[in-house]
Amino acid sequence: MRFVTVLVAATPAIALTVVGGLSRAPVAGPLLQTFALSAGMRLVAETGGTATPAAELPERDTKRFSLVGVTWDDPRAAADGTIQVRTRPAGTRTWTPWQVLETDAPDESGGAESGGTRGASDPLWVGPSDGIEARVVATGGARQLPAGMRVDLINPDAAERAVLERAPAAFAKPRRVNGVEIPSRPLPKMLTRSAWGANEKIVKDDPTYTGPVQLFFVHHTATGNGYSCKSSAGVVRGIEAYQVKSKGWNDIGYNFLVDKCGTIFEGRRGGVDRNVLGAHTLGFNTNASAVAVIGDFRSTAISGPTRVAVAQLAAYKLGATGIAPNSRVTVTSGGSPKYAVGKKVTLNRISGHRDAGLTECPGKSLYGELPVIRRLAGGAPAGLHLTRLTGAALSGGTYWTKGTLTPNWDLTTPSRLLDRFDVSVDGELAASGENYRRSGRLRLSPGAHTLTVRALHLSGRSATVTAKVVADAEPPAFTTPPQAVVSSGTAGSGVPVRLGWAAADPAGVRSAVVTGSSQAVLGGTIRSLTGTAAVGSAAEWTVSVADRAGNERSATVSRTPEVLPESAAARTGSWRTVPDAAHLGGSAAFAASADAALSWTVTGRSVGLVAARSGSAGRLKIYVDGDFQGYVDLRSATPQHRRVVFTKSWPGAAEHTVKVVPEATGGRPGVTVDGLITLI
Repeated sequence: MRFVTVLVAATPAIALTVVGGLSRAPVAGPLLQTFALSAGMRLVAETGGTATPAAELPERDTKRFSLVGVTWDDPRAAADGTIQVRTRPAGTRTWTPWQVLETDAPDESGGAESGGTRGASDPLWVGPSDGIEARVVATGGARQLPAGMRVDLINPDAAERAVLERAPAAFAKPRRVNGVEIPSRPLPKMLTRSAWGANEKIVKDDPTYTGPVQLFFVHHTATGNGYSCKSSAGVVRGIEAYQVKSKGWNDIGYNFLVDKCGTIFEGRRGGVDRNVLGAHTLGFNTNASAVAVIGDFRSTAISGPTRVAVAQLAAYKLGATGIAPNSRVTVTSGGSPKYAVGKKVTLNRISGHRDAGLTECPGKSLYGELPVIRRLAGGAPAGLHLTRLTGAALSGGTYWTKGTLTPNWDLTTPSRLLDRFDVSVDGELAASGENYRRSGRLRLSPGAHTLTVRALHLSGRSATVTAKVVADAEPPAFTTPPQAVVSSGTAGSGVPVRLGWAAADPAGVRSAVVTGSSQAVLGGTIRSLTGTAAVGSAAEWTVSVADRAGNERSATVSRTPEVLPESAAARTGSWRTVPDAAHLGGSAAFAASADAALSWTVTGRSVGLVAARSGSAGRLKIYVDGDFQGYVDLRSATPQHRRVVFTKSWPGAAEHTVKVVPEATGGRPGVTVDGLITLI
């Protein structure tokens, strides 16, 4: 299930997205149970290789709990020796092995809370349990245990709970640049306090605010890794209860927490987008923010999603004021066991707890990940590239569009590390989109443009990719409209036809598509197409030419082929009819004398003379409208029937006379004529 919660933010109002909900039911029993462990007892050194318990809580039944820790009166005191606990899973009779509670230094996390705080071990998540046994084992010479040691058991699902009511945000007026609305800087998706079940009843004081975040500290909770991601909200509730009820703090100390699956939890209340003073890094809580990764990462590696989540939070908090997350800064210590009050310390902007305190935190393994986290948090967007420009065609390194196009892009940087995407045309912002978007629709004015897509990282760094785009709204023009004429070839029930045209476009013609009696998809440089048309039927062709932008212009031509056989011609001289099925219409006319002639008078736009070719055939003299056109030699190495041997075309339909005369060529005077084709 998904929820959206709105925060009243400082500037501007921001929607806080919850990435999950809670399905828990309250579990009977108190939030906190305490049992005395010692009262000023001394540790006894190991003897004979056997660890002797110096303080002990014997096995005992308890109310339900899921998290255990040991606390003592003085937060500045160290608990020497090894604190061990074992628990009994709820509803069973078996006990877990002994587990160690981490106490690597006096409490290094406080310093921002009021009086009444207690020293404490790190808590340990043990899951639902109803039995406890605890002991402190000496590991060296005799030492004094801190006074007031007790075992604290936390039931994170206890019924006593108040929920923070959030006032609806008064959304600020969206920022606009060049008339374009700029998306608000995205808040990391996380479980809000109300979503993970923060107990607001136990938080007494209002939050305190500090200046702009200069440092971002990384911690681990050291609560163990034996939790599932489904139960991580319970771990967070347990940590809140332990730090408030057991350690005496006002609220959970961390600003954020992240589980091993990369889910982010809102920590100390006061507003995720505001600079809330936490209790996490003694001497350096001012002007700082912190995240705690839930678990123990001394030797266990963090997951990829967790790594990215930590980097996202660091980039979000540091980048809010333009600070480079992978830079360094010199700050003044407020006082800690490692750095005295007033000490100038130079730290990485993203530092581990151990950089500022005497502690193992955040564990050797997680600490070793910090250089990678700094690169993720402070790097520019990587791998930005255009995947395609929908509505545009690429030619010669330039995209061509009619005017409306949708650039699509991608990159390798995770969306959660990004602020937004800006799309500019000729240096002017044209569109702006959220960090998850990968496309944007544009309308370009005619002409050449430079399109730029900019990816903006939460750190403030950016990457760009550009493309040359030409917007062209005008289709190509036909400089010569489509024309159909008789072409060379063989005549029969259909006649050979050549379709020709000419088109021009300032950017060049990309393609020509012919439909109708002939069909073809052709390149833009092709200007003709041959085919056939049935005799006696109207034939129609449509030529559609397109430019590189996809603009298209079409034109249609229609013609009807007709055949005039040799018998329809006016004869002079000596002609002999030659019947043969191979001839056009089943017969042809043969003559061998120069005083013979055939003449047709036709009305049309194009004509073609049909004759037979052979090895003994002579030449014909051709006249059109009384003008001599030249000779046609009918000799061929192999016999050919119904061949179109001569063509003539005109721009428009008109009456014309075609006359043929045998030349009486020496040694091969004979010619065979089938007839005349005309296109009307």
